[in-house]
Amino acid sequence: SDALPYLDYFSLPGNERYYDFTWGPIHFFALDSDENEPDGINAGSKQAAWLQEGLAAAASPWNIVYMHYPPFSSGKHGSIDWMQWPFAAWGADALLAGHDHLYERLQVNGIPYYTNGAGGGGLYDFVNILPQSQYRYNANFGAMRVTASETELLFEFYSRVGNLKDSYRVMKP
Repeated sequence: SDALPYLDYFSLPGNERYYDFTWGPIHFFALDSDENEPDGINAGSKQAAWLQEGLAAAASPWNIVYMHYPPFSSGKHGSIDWMQWPFAAWGADALLAGHDHLYERLQVNGIPYYTNGAGGGGLYDFVNILPQSQYRYNANFGAMRVTASETELLFEFYSRVGNLKDSYRVMKP
């Protein structure tokens, strides 16, 4: 009820459901994409207004938004329409999500969107390949590594056995 086990276990910034923090050159914005979020989950919600204001005020070179449910995914659960907010227009440089147990890189409105749920649960098939999909992998488990400098973001996905499967670089003009 009301995410109490989660909130009791973790000590997080802000209201602990959605919050932000800066680590090196990246300003991270964590969203609560669960439909039970009391401050709403659509682009007109209180949570969305908080994100839009935070992205506009961010002073870091990079802004990464992350959440559980992917706005866009070619996997079993597919795209979650209530999370299809104008992230790029608001100032996000990339978006990370999970939920579908696979790895996918998409390009949406000029920024990379990642669905990465390939960390350990049973892997899913790709069901409906979206036109925005640029790379897909579900042959093995894996993990992402993101390296950041003031001028570059490098996203890498490695399979469980250490093979680099996908690499994508974002540069500041």
